[in-house]
Amino acid sequence: MPDETTVTPGGRPVEAVEAIQREMTAFARRARASAGRMHPELSLVSYTLLGHLEERDGCRATDLAAHYALDKSTVSRQVSALERTELVERRVDPDDHRVQVLHLTEAGRHILAQVTESRRAAFRERLADWTEEDLVRFAAYLERYNAWQEAAPGEDQG
Repeated sequence: MPDETTVTPGGRPVEAVEAIQREMTAFARRARASAGRMHPELSLVSYTLLGHLEERDGCRATDLAAHYALDKSTVSRQVSALERTELVERRVDPDDHRVQVLHLTEAGRHILAQVTESRRAAFRERLADWTEEDLVRFAAYLERYNAWQEAAPGEDQG
């Protein structure tokens, strides 16, 4: 029977939890570093915001901040940089003329598509020797892990 120094308060083995934390941190660092290599002007945050805008066919900056649990000033800086590089533009909301909605420009769509394809190719290469069963299991674990954070917005649980 493990003693209290080898299990977490929830009864999980400390080594496994530490390995998960270490590997998730390495994954996040690698993702940030690879984003710069894929397109030098597009940070991981910018890529994520562009992807969200494409998926939603535009949204307000406040919606981006709320969705990603980011400070409004952080989103404002990111959006300003995307506007300066002409990847994003503001348009008046046809339903409420007081509101401005962010949309991808054609250049934004083009760069997003390029970076997305580069990222997919990198993932395909990295996962090429994984079995279908391993891929499905890994995807399910990631979805399960990320679903917990969705249930607790604004809390960065790592």
